[in-house]
Amino acid sequence: MAKRDYYEVLGVNKNASADQIKSAYRKLAVKFHPDKNKGDKGAEEKFKEASEAYHVLSNSERKQNYDNFGHAAFENGGGGRGGFGNFDFSNHFSDIFEDFFGEGFGGGRRSRRSNNRGSDLRYDLSISLEEAFSGKKQDIKFSTSEKCDTCSGSGSKPGHQAGACSMCGGHGQVRSSQGFFTVQQTCPRCAGAGEEITHPCSSCNGQGKKQSSKRLSVTIPKGVDDGTRIRLSGKGEAGSRGGSSGDLYLFINVNSHDLFKRSDENLFFECPVSITDAALGTSIEIPTIDGGKAKIKIPAGTQSGKQFRLRGKGMPYMRGNDFGDLYVQVTTEVPISLNKEQKELLEKFREIENEKSNPSIKQFFQKAKSFWKN
Repeated sequence: MAKRDYYEVLGVNKNASADQIKSAYRKLAVKFHPDKNKGDKGAEEKFKEASEAYHVLSNSERKQNYDNFGHAAFENGGGGRGGFGNFDFSNHFSDIFEDFFGEGFGGGRRSRRSNNRGSDLRYDLSISLEEAFSGKKQDIKFSTSEKCDTCSGSGSKPGHQAGACSMCGGHGQVRSSQGFFTVQQTCPRCAGAGEEITHPCSSCNGQGKKQSSKRLSVTIPKGVDDGTRIRLSGKGEAGSRGGSSGDLYLFINVNSHDLFKRSDENLFFECPVSITDAALGTSIEIPTIDGGKAKIKIPAGTQSGKQFRLRGKGMPYMRGNDFGDLYVQVTTEVPISLNKEQKELLEKFREIENEKSNPSIKQFFQKAKSFWKN
């Protein structure tokens, strides 16, 4: 008999999330569990069918192969790395239930100390655009937990050592029989460490760490952008009872600048020029992010909105030695508060203006006349 579609077996659609797939399988596993349906071969087959479907759809690579090729992806070893031939229920059963119990069956897969790892920390750091350009070193201060000096992080009173956990015998995991299954879980007494503190350190109460204020010198690389995250491995909170330290994450906030606006490695700013300079042409000096100056030539007849590009005058790339560009946009400023002489000169200029001086204005009114006529 042909296999049923795996999505149909679990009662979900192809767009179902991982949580929805897991929830659907959990309901079917409980409903058709062999312990609840002893002697019912039909229930046992449905249980195996659901387990096979979940085995495929709970793994992103196998799911993609199934979506592309259907059951053929797993026949005769097909489907590339995701292929597995005919489904072997006994071999893959523990992989399926690891999602529900957090540990493998028949042997722990996690390190005993994995549950004792310290927490990761976040530190928000604000810098200026100039500091992002040049990079900087800065001391930061934050509250964290550090390894206890008295017991060197072991949690045990000096001169004493932790003994094997009385519940799991030092394995860090305990097994329990649930009818058809043998379930292996993290030991609730030692939290997977496999050890018990019989003589706790008086300084840290057996935790192996104490709260303290920490000062750290950090380096902000050149070209860092707003929202960049920098990971400092092992600089987070200390682990419990010899566990590894967590990580410290720096989240960079680059403050807005009065002149420059940034887009990736490029910089932009607007430079106002007078009507006479735009009409007659001129040369101007403009600031650059490194604190220097650059000279640009404004050709005669430059229109408002014209952009000039200065290569290599932008922000540095974080990886490599290249720089972005600086874009200067000219905006023409119309004079205000004219004195009598200025007004007279402009009036005289208006009298001698011709259409060749303002081609865009001429073109606009030609189009307007044509519009009115039609």
